[in-house]
Amino acid sequence: MSFKTFELHPDVESGIFKAGYTNPTPIQSQCIPSILQGKDLMGLAQTGTGKTAAFVLPILHRLMEGPRRRIRALIIAPTRELAEQTHEAVLLLGGKTKLRSATVYGGTKLEPQIKKMKDGVDIVTACPGRLLDLMGQKAIDLAGVEVLVLDEADRMFDMGFLPDIRKILKGIPAKRQTLLFSATMPDDIQKLAREILKDPVTMQVGLTAPVSTVSHAIYPVEPHLKTALLMKLLERTKTESVLVFTRTRDRATRVASRMKKAGFVVASLQGDLSQNRRQEALDGFRNGRYQVLIATDIAARGIDVSRISHVINYDMPDTADAYIHRIGRTGRAERTGTAFTFVTLEDRAFVWTLERLLGETIERRTLEDFDYTVPVPSLRIRSGRTGTSVKKGRRPSSPQGNAAFTPQPAQQGSGSQNASPFQSAGKSFFGSARFKTRRKRTSSR
Repeated sequence: MSFKTFELHPDVESGIFKAGYTNPTPIQSQCIPSILQGKDLMGLAQTGTGKTAAFVLPILHRLMEGPRRRIRALIIAPTRELAEQTHEAVLLLGGKTKLRSATVYGGTKLEPQIKKMKDGVDIVTACPGRLLDLMGQKAIDLAGVEVLVLDEADRMFDMGFLPDIRKILKGIPAKRQTLLFSATMPDDIQKLAREILKDPVTMQVGLTAPVSTVSHAIYPVEPHLKTALLMKLLERTKTESVLVFTRTRDRATRVASRMKKAGFVVASLQGDLSQNRRQEALDGFRNGRYQVLIATDIAARGIDVSRISHVINYDMPDTADAYIHRIGRTGRAERTGTAFTFVTLEDRAFVWTLERLLGETIERRTLEDFDYTVPVPSLRIRSGRTGTSVKKGRRPSSPQGNAAFTPQPAQQGSGSQNASPFQSAGKSFFGSARFKTRRKRTSSR
């Protein structure tokens, strides 16, 4: 099948050619005909399947006829990055259509967004919070909305946006075409779909398993050695762009800071950054100025970089669905990719969950020249009365956040320098056959 099959408007076909698209992906082949027919749709597709173009192309085709400079298509996304990605897709694919597109999200000044609404736009991609702000100020007119898209609905649910979505729905016409896209389908999203979709068609592509072009490996490691292992692993591995996931914003910042001091070309992406700094980090990662991007799950939504060769889970994700989302950033466009996951003792049970998801045992690896016996660094605090340093030999309250601590040399008697992880603590991470490790020197892809 080719895009010619859809008989899209010539100006839209021109955008397809400009984007370099040749044949539609499975989700595009399934969704575009139904959307062109005006049907409500629930699309179940993981990241990296071509989902954005699956709804942008038929929307552009539809809007080629009818009034201009009024909001006829509203796309709601969970994060600023995903909103920008969708907006850029509209600009690329709709470059010849003369349709106007705008984004609406927080973290930037409100006035320029209000001005764009007054000047007139055809397509708006918005995050729920800022959109409600504009609706509350009557600064946006949604009375002409013909098509509503809820993109990455499961992530909006995770972020607590469902009440906001329900408020937004009350402010747009009930007579409309509604498209809901989600990588997973938790109960709350199913309930929302039943409420807002009318006789929908359901399209499902690769929902229950990670993309087949990604290989997987885990690296058992003590929490306080994660950053050192990350840097050593990057030194020993041939990579293109590398996306590293941490669980918290503070950890993303501290890991990036320590890596910069070690000479790595790295940026961090997390929610506390201003929009300009977030965009600079994203642009630098896309154009190759930054080889490594340290990000949180929410901040990374919307990252679309085809040459990401490795995804590294510095912290284990909370759910199997989150794992799918993370590793979906690599192995795109029929390229192969690699997912590395750092695993602590507390993560062992979740490894089994991932293996059930993958239907195979995940390879265990260690680096032969990495010292796994380095003890947890001691903390030095100041005595309030004497001003002298007091050594506290306890583990920090958040051991996985130890990126700021420099590991001390291994003490004598702590075992072989290349001992398997956790041996120095008297624990056996590899106590069963499921956790046998195959040592890797520098053989990561």
